[in-house]
Amino acid sequence: MTDFKDLKKDDDKNVDYVDKNKLKSEKEENKSLESMDKSNKKSNKKLVFALIVLVLVISIFPLFALKGAEFGGSDDAGSEVVTEIKGEDYEPWFTPIMEDLIGGEIPGEIESLLFCVQTGIGVAIVAYVFGYLVARKKYSR
Repeated sequence: MTDFKDLKKDDDKNVDYVDKNKLKSEKEENKSLESMDKSNKKSNKKLVFALIVLVLVISIFPLFALKGAEFGGSDDAGSEVVTEIKGEDYEPWFTPIMEDLIGGEIPGEIESLLFCVQTGIGVAIVAYVFGYLVARKKYSR
């Protein structure tokens, strides 16, 4: 007859063997994931560097390629096109709200300040969204 103590010892040995193998496979998987992360970080750094260089080239190239060109605003260009098509001067549909409030044209410095504030708000929103997406990806693992 089989002794239950011997069966229990055999079961314990099998469980220990399975647990050890499981731990080994998990460690190997973690090592491979870490090595993949390191290689991805290196390739990501190269990609980011290449994209920054590309942005700089795209933004600086027109200054040298189109020497003496006027870089005017889209409002001026649009009103000139309307004048060419209609044959009469462009008449705005409404005046800006700020000009009505202060009773005249907004000074250039204030206009630039408002534009910078608007840009800062937009950048803050984009940065928040990117940070949220990165954190969500990081903590979902």
